[in-house]
Amino acid sequence: MVGHLIFRLTIWFLLTANFTVTNIIIGVALSLLLPRRYSYPETLKDWLLVLGKILLAIPQAYLEAFELMFRPHDEEEVILKKVAKQRSHRLVFLDIFLITFTPKTIVLKYQEEEGWYEIHILRRKKACS
Repeated sequence: MVGHLIFRLTIWFLLTANFTVTNIIIGVALSLLLPRRYSYPETLKDWLLVLGKILLAIPQAYLEAFELMFRPHDEEEVILKKVAKQRSHRLVFLDIFLITFTPKTIVLKYQEEEGWYEIHILRRKKACS
């Protein structure tokens, strides 16, 4: 319950960027009133892995942005990436955020039934030897 409240409040404050008393009350009320779906339990290990990936994604995003400015892409590709088994909705959201955070990748579709992310990737043409 507390994890859902913190997660929803974090999203609310990221969306509104407003920390007035009124906005905090509205955010808490919305966080408590929104229905909660059952999801698979998360472990501390899962959260630590995702936080580690977030820390690695920040410099990767800067590198990809500079690469796009100085060496534009030649090819585009759409791939399917398997979702980890029994992933909670919050961790799936963070996975999609991480993939989309880097400038050269974006999630086009999340297929919950089949357990796949459809990802669009920009690549440089490989040199033929």
